[in-house]
Amino acid sequence: MADVAANGQANAPQLVLQKIYVKDVSFEAPNAPQIFQEVGETEQQPQVQLNLGQKSVDLGNDMYEVVLSLTLTCTLGERTAYLAEVHQAGVFGIAGFAEEDLAGILSSYCPNLLFPYARQMLSSLVLEGGFPPFLLQPINFDALYAEQQRRILSGSAAPTLNS
Repeated sequence: MADVAANGQANAPQLVLQKIYVKDVSFEAPNAPQIFQEVGETEQQPQVQLNLGQKSVDLGNDMYEVVLSLTLTCTLGERTAYLAEVHQAGVFGIAGFAEEDLAGILSSYCPNLLFPYARQMLSSLVLEGGFPPFLLQPINFDALYAEQQRRILSGSAAPTLNS
């Protein structure tokens, strides 16, 4: 039976986005300007690797900070062309959910909300760093969360995404 408040209404689950912000951002082009010449002269394809991370912190009073971390590394041969990193964060008010539902919200729903902001920031960093545009494809956080749960149950490590 649902909990009933003093006013007679059921305590419905609540999820409220309080704030979205950039917690940390960095861009490095350690081999510039020479790497710009190599990109145009070589037939070697740049290799791009995306590392994805997510963490949540209980701030108390049903408030949570969720931080989505995207690290994009582009290499040409053995040399790093660029390294771009974005930590996109949000503060969420979340109340009235079961513990297992809360874990799914923090690991899937919240990162889904933060992802478009992080993707835009990453794209801007790469472009403004003097490199060709990079369009990060959508990420299925529901599938990643399900895989993470499966790995926890089987005792394996978390996956790393490669693009």
